[in-house]
Amino acid sequence: MSEAPRHLPWYFDVVGKRRLWFAFSALITIPGLIFILLTPLTGGAAGLKFSIDYTGGTIWQIRFEDPNVAANDVQRFLGEQGLEGSTVTRTGTGFLEIRTLPIGIEAEPSPTPAPSTSAAPSASASSAPSASPAASASPGASPSPDASASPAPTPAAGNTELPTQGRLGEVRRALEAEFGPIAEQAALTTIGPVVTADLIGQALILIAVGSLAILVWMGYRFRDFKFGASAIAALLHDVVVVIGVFAILGTFLGVEIDALFVTAMLTVIGFSVHDTIVVFDRIRENKARHAGEPFDRIVNHSILQTAGRSITTSLTVVITLLSLILFAGEAIGEFGLALLLGIVSGTYSSIFNAAQILVVWQHWEDRRRERAMAQPQSTRRAPA
Repeated sequence: MSEAPRHLPWYFDVVGKRRLWFAFSALITIPGLIFILLTPLTGGAAGLKFSIDYTGGTIWQIRFEDPNVAANDVQRFLGEQGLEGSTVTRTGTGFLEIRTLPIGIEAEPSPTPAPSTSAAPSASASSAPSASPAASASPGASPSPDASASPAPTPAAGNTELPTQGRLGEVRRALEAEFGPIAEQAALTTIGPVVTADLIGQALILIAVGSLAILVWMGYRFRDFKFGASAIAALLHDVVVVIGVFAILGTFLGVEIDALFVTAMLTVIGFSVHDTIVVFDRIRENKARHAGEPFDRIVNHSILQTAGRSITTSLTVVITLLSLILFAGEAIGEFGLALLLGIVSGTYSSIFNAAQILVVWQHWEDRRRERAMAQPQSTRRAPA
């Protein structure tokens, strides 16, 4: 039932080697699945590493006036300040990126300002000695320019104003006392657990709804449930490959997945199914053109007719993504890597998985139909 197509060299018999393709898919997915499962089993020590988009926390990018301040020294010092588990890395722009658990950003209740803490004590003492008591006693006086008397704003991405109050203010003062003044702040972001829970829930819903919609649409488009289910199986292969690779990289290299990772996965899902539809559509056309020919031969012809177009299309995307990874900077490096893995895996699975699953399924249905047709004949011969 799976003999090589006539008039074709053996190396063009793609369908006949489906067990080889299935074995290769198992080889690249099983290690990833193991590391994915290690994530909950080890409490995050191995497997996927989530950025603060999912775990909640604070990212603080600063640069000291002393360029020789080492990231390891800052990380050790933060641990001594009670911020165990913090990580400090140096970015390509020379900033130190501090990642830690959410640091309180609320303003601490400040006592009534003492006269000695005014913004300009020397000026008030020399020019108007009586102005300070009057200003402090007057309820309608304008607020003091002292930063400690104003509420601390919620830090956000791109915030370049150094914190002065709350726990962040304490950490800043401790760092400056140890390593010298902070010359510049590039960003300060704090994300709480409520936001992260919403992100995770939305990501799972998006993937589930997208997969279900694909299954329904392909079943309607090809008038056969097998086509939709085979496409979903190949899609799951691509998802496991990408997530599994990130789980392995997270274990050994500390690569994290962030909010852009969900965007990359949805793009991979769309591209994988798009490539599968091209192959399946040609199979549907060839079934009508070559009625009566064995199904595995029809599938093999369809794969050979569409493989060149699929590979060429994917190659143009791969070249673009390689440029993105190499030259776009580390901010979207993981995003580009996830897309690159997904595009390559999607092209492979469309040809060597989805179509092969369809053949195996069709053969199983044919055998079951043959057994069902043979059963009445044996029943009729039994009385004789």
